Amino acid sequence: MSARIVCLPGDCIGPEVMAVAQRILRELAPDLELEDHLFGAAAIRATGDPLPDETLEACRSAAAVLKAPIGHPEFDAADVRPEQGMLRLRAELDVYTNLRPAKQGAVDLVIVRELVGGLYFGARGVREDGTVFDTCEYHPSQVERIARRAFELARSRGGRLTSVDKANVLETSRMWRRVVHEVGAEYPEVAVDDLLVDNAAMQLASAPEQFDVLVTENMFGDILSDLAAAMTGGLGLAPSASLGDAGPGVFEPVHGSAPDIAGKGIANPAAMLRSTALLLEYGLGATLRRLGDVRLRDVARSPDGGVIADYFGDFDDPEELAARLSATVGVVEHGLFPAAMVSDIVIGRGEQVEIRSLR
Repeated sequence: MSARIVCLPGDCIGPEVMAVAQRILRELAPDLELEDHLFGAAAIRATGDPLPDETLEACRSAAAVLKAPIGHPEFDAADVRPEQGMLRLRAELDVYTNLRPAKQGAVDLVIVRELVGGLYFGARGVREDGTVFDTCEYHPSQVERIARRAFELARSRGGRLTSVDKANVLETSRMWRRVVHEVGAEYPEVAVDDLLVDNAAMQLASAPEQFDVLVTENMFGDILSDLAAAMTGGLGLAPSASLGDAGPGVFEPVHGSAPDIAGKGIANPAAMLRSTALLLEYGLGATLRRLGDVRLRDVARSPDGGVIADYFGDFDDPEELAARLSATVGVVEHGLFPAAMVSDIVIGRGEQVEIRSLR
């Protein structure tokens, strides 16, 4: 597999977890070209811009973008902030579909979040009297394309879609609901229902197993997807994929840059590795398959086949974690697939399976 992947190591623990992901990619797909570029706080220090032109152009021409967390307390209240670069990157690449899978036990859902519209991208400012405002704006065409993506995904899964809005209060939500149902008429095999966002939050917290695919606008999706992650292991395990209709997708863990633990060698790369698996699936068009229905905590194995440790336990050395629980992906005849966090890379063709250790 030959393709160029732009890697944005980011800030604080970002370079640490990115290094683990790159190690896995080099082992599994040695033909990939991995290219590091400045982004976030590191880019501001070097160039004054969180998204330098050179980085943006590299991202535009890449097959996919693998991004580590960004952000640093140094810039939290600054005029130029790392997060501004993140919003601009999403807009420039038009990655309007943000997929946030959440799976654990009986819970297996995906939140489809519209990513380049709404409150985060609307008009904002300060009026003469000191009033500060942010505007939530959506065009029907923006809602139509995200709804279509969500219906396609729901059709490939359990055939159920929940559209989340605040139609009892917001004009944008009333338009959202109308357009979703207009698109839904083209998908009679998908059952669609509407849920107000406050009720959706309560239902996700109390009975998340009832959901299959949820689709919602930018800010609602930002909040609800973090809640879904909390119900299925926490932000430290949550991956995401941001996709457009053309050009590269952006694949990144959901958690922040964790400046309090940066440089201590204790950063958990699980979400970064899961995001790497999404890159292989959605970014490179690889065929992804799971090894049965095993879960992370079930498959951590020592070289002699015994269980090493519960994955959610503590590891003093991230290099040891990377070596012992080395890959979220393995290689099979038809491509790359998430194989959960195992101590070795599994390579197989048909029933012929080889175990290759990274140690």
